[in-house]
Amino acid sequence: MSKARLVITAIEVEGRTPAEVIAAYGVSRSWLYELLKRYRAEGEAAFAPRSRRPHKSPRATPPATIELVLQLRKQLRDTGLDAGADT
Repeated sequence: MSKARLVITAIEVEGRTPAEVIAAYGVSRSWLYELLKRYRAEGEAAFAPRSRRPHKSPRATPPATIELVLQLRKQLRDTGLDAGADT
């Protein structure tokens, strides 16, 4: 049984208070309330693994720059001047 399911069971089935569960299982208050909110909204789907990947990447290379680099590489390759990363 996952820790998330154990914590939710302790609160929803056993009727324990969040403070008791936090002390007993060593989880953070914010994680507990986030999990409770998710469980009450989604049910069993709340226990499914979730991606930790960020939704945005503020330092990502702009698409216009990527396109320019690819275009320059193609031009160099077509003229025979590109020999890979060494050049």
